[in-house]
Amino acid sequence: MTDVKRRIDAGEKFILVDVREDNDGQGPSSWRGASGQGIIERDIEQRVTDTNAKVILYCGGGFRSRWWRITAENGYTNVESMDGGWKGWLDAGLPTAKD
Repeated sequence: MTDVKRRIDAGEKFILVDVREDNDGQGPSSWRGASGQGIIERDIEQRVTDTNAKVILYCGGGFRSRWWRITAENGYTNVESMDGGWKGWLDAGLPTAKD
């Protein structure tokens, strides 16, 4: 998660995707409730039209966002998972914003 913060601060362009379920305690998100193989497979092409775009997935603790393979199987070539997830971000004291 510190790498993602560094990249934000450097102005790197990427799409940050929150893949937590609604009952996981949503934080700021570009794609709320995207968790689950079927949801990602169904919506990825509409949400991210450029298959070469940098996409970083995150979840509550870094496990569920490992579903980056699903996006790769759908032709996305530049997908990562944010280590530590949202919990790691909060535990590191990194900044947050409320909706």
